[in-house]
Amino acid sequence: QVHLVESGGGLVQPGGSLRLSCAASGSISSISAMGWYRQAPGKPRDLVARIGSGGSTNYADSVKGRFTISRDNAKNTVYLQMNSLKPEDTAVYYCNSWIRPTGTYASEYWGQGTQVTVSS
Repeated sequence: QVHLVESGGGLVQPGGSLRLSCAASGSISSISAMGWYRQAPGKPRDLVARIGSGGSTNYADSVKGRFTISRDNAKNTVYLQMNSLKPEDTAVYYCNSWIRPTGTYASEYWGQGTQVTVSS
């Protein structure tokens, strides 16, 4: 089975930084796009940033210039470096990826979510 395991969330003051990590584990043949979504209470889950297998990226307008997504293909891991954090960045952050497990078709996978709270 394939799993996405996130880490790195927590409480940070406005203007601070956090780095989220998400590692894919299991019997994996290939991974295409990897990304991060977030969901604040009472709001829909929205895309934060996404990175393709070749390294192309796209970001939500609200995080451009502050967040950076990257990936380490050798480790099947995606990162989200979050700088200049604002209270409105507070949400549960979910890792997302299209993964082809060995011997079967590609499917969309989600991590369990990690809480990011920006507050003084």
